[in-house]
Amino acid sequence: MKIPRFVGTVILCAMTLCTAHSVSWAQDTPKPDNTRANRSGGQTADQQSMNKQDRDLTAQIRKSIVDDKSLSTYAHNVKIISQNGNVTLRGPVRSEDEKAAVEAKAKAIAGVTAVNNELTVAPKK
Repeated sequence: MKIPRFVGTVILCAMTLCTAHSVSWAQDTPKPDNTRANRSGGQTADQQSMNKQDRDLTAQIRKSIVDDKSLSTYAHNVKIISQNGNVTLRGPVRSEDEKAAVEAKAKAIAGVTAVNNELTVAPKK
């Protein structure tokens, strides 16, 4: 079956408009970036201690948080920085309850001597 030429032209125009709209939308969507938050003081992930005990602490806390499926993606992605048993939590979570839950999980890990909770509650969209 042969498609009339004008039908092909209409389809091509529609595809071009859809693609142009998608590209325009992608350019208007801000990229996630927390560089400003990292510059605002406090510890950053590059300050994570590289000794085995601190790396293990961070890994155990991360596993505990990620295994809790009731927590949001925000909570699953908080920064965890361990230095000599002291743990700093940074980043956004969705609620005060999540903030408390993440802190409690960090405190529950053996070897954690102190938790500095710098988590913030992200505004609802």
